[in-house]
Amino acid sequence: MALLAVLIRGHKITTVQILFFCAVIPSVILHEVSHGVAALAFGDDTAKRAGRVTLNPLRHIDPFGTIILPVLLILSRSPGVIGYAKPVPVNVSRLRNSRNTGVVVSLVGPAVNIVLAVALGFAFKDLVSGEVARINAVNHFGPVWAQFLFVAGYVNVLLAVFNLIPLPPLDGSAVLERVLPRSMIPGYYRIRPFTMFIPLIVVILFQRELQSFFNWFYVHYAEAVV
Repeated sequence: MALLAVLIRGHKITTVQILFFCAVIPSVILHEVSHGVAALAFGDDTAKRAGRVTLNPLRHIDPFGTIILPVLLILSRSPGVIGYAKPVPVNVSRLRNSRNTGVVVSLVGPAVNIVLAVALGFAFKDLVSGEVARINAVNHFGPVWAQFLFVAGYVNVLLAVFNLIPLPPLDGSAVLERVLPRSMIPGYYRIRPFTMFIPLIVVILFQRELQSFFNWFYVHYAEAVV
């Protein structure tokens, strides 16, 4: 947060970029909490015992994923901002019918982001009166609250889509795990802890492709809510 304050004082960060940052934090926290709630519903209380089934942001903030990564993407003028909170601990072996319910626990995070994006889109369309006002908000003019509704919805679209990429440790990898033969599962779990930085490498090496990716969703989400 100190880094953010310095950037604001130095006029290196805009109001729109602050809105992106403010939208990312609660969105990734709700994403992670949903994993813990789903795991608890299917018999694993690991997240609850770790104090992670809570909306208290301090229990979920990851210094790099929740603060530094979004700020770096903002400063690089990326058309989209993503981030992540500390992963919620889930003990798959404690889940009932773990091969199937494990997929549900993983995919509930992106599902929550999709629900938030749709709800925020309806709120934007309902509360921002007139097509001209909505177009202005999409283009970062007009009331800040209207701009925030659109930005928050768009951020949740990005979080859902990015997390559905089937690369570990992203949530979409749960589908890959489900189709792996049982004999390969133990080996997969052994290498999974070493795959944490794959999404970060993708973000660094494929910035141009990600910008096109973000822009496509920006345009289509804007068309849907205007």
